[in-house]
Amino acid sequence: MHSSSRSLFNTLILVVGILLIAANLRGPVTAIGPVLDQVILSFELSSSQAGMLTTLPLIAFALASPMAATLAKKQGLEISLFIALLLVAIGLFARAIDSVFILYLSTAVIGVGIAIGNVLLPSLIKRDFPNHVALMTSSYVLAMGVFAGSYSALLIPLAEYNQLGWAIALSCYGVITLFSIIVWLPQLKLHTKPTKELTQSISNSKIWHHATAWHITLCLGLNSFFTYILIAWLPNILIDAGHNAQDAGMIQGAFQFASALPGLILIPLLAKLNDQRILAISLAIIAASCSLGFIYIPEFAFAWSFTLGFCSGAIFILGLSYISYRTHHSTQAASLSGMAQCVGYALAAVGPMIAGLLHSYFEGWTSVLWMCAIAILLSGIFGYLGGRNKMLSKDA
Repeated sequence: MHSSSRSLFNTLILVVGILLIAANLRGPVTAIGPVLDQVILSFELSSSQAGMLTTLPLIAFALASPMAATLAKKQGLEISLFIALLLVAIGLFARAIDSVFILYLSTAVIGVGIAIGNVLLPSLIKRDFPNHVALMTSSYVLAMGVFAGSYSALLIPLAEYNQLGWAIALSCYGVITLFSIIVWLPQLKLHTKPTKELTQSISNSKIWHHATAWHITLCLGLNSFFTYILIAWLPNILIDAGHNAQDAGMIQGAFQFASALPGLILIPLLAKLNDQRILAISLAIIAASCSLGFIYIPEFAFAWSFTLGFCSGAIFILGLSYISYRTHHSTQAASLSGMAQCVGYALAAVGPMIAGLLHSYFEGWTSVLWMCAIAILLSGIFGYLGGRNKMLSKDA
């Protein structure tokens, strides 16, 4: 059912439901960052075991993304998104249990729920708001960033309030998820199927043979690689540089908040540009400089974090726009999106673990921040190549 055939009230409920689903697609994963030090102390984890906590949802993304289309085919989009919210809620409330095994298991369950939401929400928007895709997409990216950023900033004060502790503070996000489930309930009377291209195989082998497809995939993948390293470890980097835990949570919150803002600026701008090469490389140079700023001018950590978040979000939106601009039809776009997600989540998954190992080996964060700067520049180079006004061949 398109939004045009709904009453205004029903359309409004649907839009609020979409924004609330989006609110659950980042915060439950990124909230671990500010309390990671406390989790390490509670369970005596090594750096790589701690890195695994932020990596698990990304592995779940990579594995569960292809299953989401199958689920939607059988159950319809509305019920599939409801299942996604239920999984996130179960995972969040399970975090209150004092067990390292349950913490890892609940994090994986949250990852599966978020993966289903990530894959199916764009399909729902494309089907129900075909004339407002850019507006709805930038709105839900903004909701993701605002909720995740706010929660990162509030987490430490919440954990300290009446000595609640980090586990209960992490579980509190489940209140937002429960509210989202209640608001989504009216949609369950509909069992509409996803758009046709989503249900077609995303493993189109021909797409993997095209240089432009690889440029776009590596632009997005390397951007995810450094973004998830910073989401996982930035609070620890800041604490080691002399910030207190509450400030570190606030600064990491600024990173996530800023990553949501580019949609408001970029989406109208992209339509006016002939190609996106200069934009891609400029964003990468600014972001790489900010990554090194944490090492050499640490007193400006808030400015580096905010600017890095903005550039990370901008490159992400740029990469997503390439998927539309460089493909001939929706099935080809779905194939390229599948390729970019598969490689992107694989790169994002290894990032926090490599960072943890580098930190242990060199006993500091300098090597990690240099690695982020190099990954950002490479992402910009592939963004430059993908930004040329050049389409994939029609047989891809």
